[in-house]
Amino acid sequence: MGSDSGGERAAAISTIVQTAKLNGLNPEAYLKDVLTKIADGHPINRIAEPMPWRITAASPAPAL
Repeated sequence: MGSDSGGERAAAISTIVQTAKLNGLNPEAYLKDVLTKIADGHPINRIAEPMPWRITAASPAPAL
């Protein structure tokens, strides 16, 4: 990772990806959707809405 902060960032991304998978979501599609919503101005007071456990799986997670 190169540094402590790089390791922390990698751990955060890995956590997001694995949580998406555990909730039956395609991690790439989930991240694309969430990042698009953030870029489009999703309000911070509705931060719970895009959490992986609140989203219905539109595309299945890849087999492990």
